[in-house]
Amino acid sequence: MSAESHRTGATSAGRRLVRVASPLAALGLWQLLTSYDVDLWLRFEQFPTVVEVASALGDRIGTETYWQDLGHSLRRIAVGFLLAAVLGVAAGTAVARSRWAADILGPLVEVVRPIPAIALVPVAILLLPTNEQGIVFITCAAALFPVLVSTRHAVRALNPVWEEAVLTLGGGRARVLFSVVLPGALPGIFSGLSVGIGVSWICVISAEMISGEYGVGYRTWQDYTVVDYPGVFVGMATIGALGWLTSTAVETLGRRVTAWLPRPTAPGPAGGPARGAGTSAPAAPPPTSASVSAVRRPEKEPVP
Repeated sequence: MSAESHRTGATSAGRRLVRVASPLAALGLWQLLTSYDVDLWLRFEQFPTVVEVASALGDRIGTETYWQDLGHSLRRIAVGFLLAAVLGVAAGTAVARSRWAADILGPLVEVVRPIPAIALVPVAILLLPTNEQGIVFITCAAALFPVLVSTRHAVRALNPVWEEAVLTLGGGRARVLFSVVLPGALPGIFSGLSVGIGVSWICVISAEMISGEYGVGYRTWQDYTVVDYPGVFVGMATIGALGWLTSTAVETLGRRVTAWLPRPTAPGPAGGPARGAGTSAPAAPPPTSASVSAVRRPEKEPVP
């Protein structure tokens, strides 16, 4: 093994160690502050300890209610987020590519986008016949605008040379859309999806607290009303774990779908060539005046 590979492996192991040690240190500090009931402006005397929360989590995992709530929240997230992904990508592409769509949808998007999705709870209650549909609607609205705006910016940032090349070769609008626009905008689209899945969890939990009958948010609020603080922290830990898992899944899918894109390589030691770049081809000699004259375009004939 070369010295460079050894250093790279040591750096990766050190980073993994730091990532494991960071949450463990936070849990240790939490246990210390709550065990001694520290009250220095921040009051920890009523906080449950890590041991109490872990015990409550162990009790909840063995119950059917816990998994039922988990299933309801995941189903709401899946339906709402998939709807937001489809509608957001379609609307964002249309706004970026069509003047009519930009004139019709653009003002509506800019007016509705600043409204918090949780503020749409009264609208959902008035419009939709069931609470379940209202929660899915709020979840969809929360993820829709990050996806739409990211898609719009990604499509507008594409190099027009690619589209012109397809049109020159005889491709139509559909070919341009599916061969140039959508593949080229995929990195920006998945950035919006990654943000949207996190916002979806925030709003689905809030909606479940307000008008839900099942779900992690509903159960967390019920624990708070009966002063079951370990149960509240079990709900918070569950929400955090679910959000992390779903966000990681979206990012992993994005890396796989865009695997064909070039990836930045780390620079080599002492400012050398990038690792993995391989042996570069010899540089071409500078053009001479004779070569420039040989490739000079013929002058256009004057227009009569």
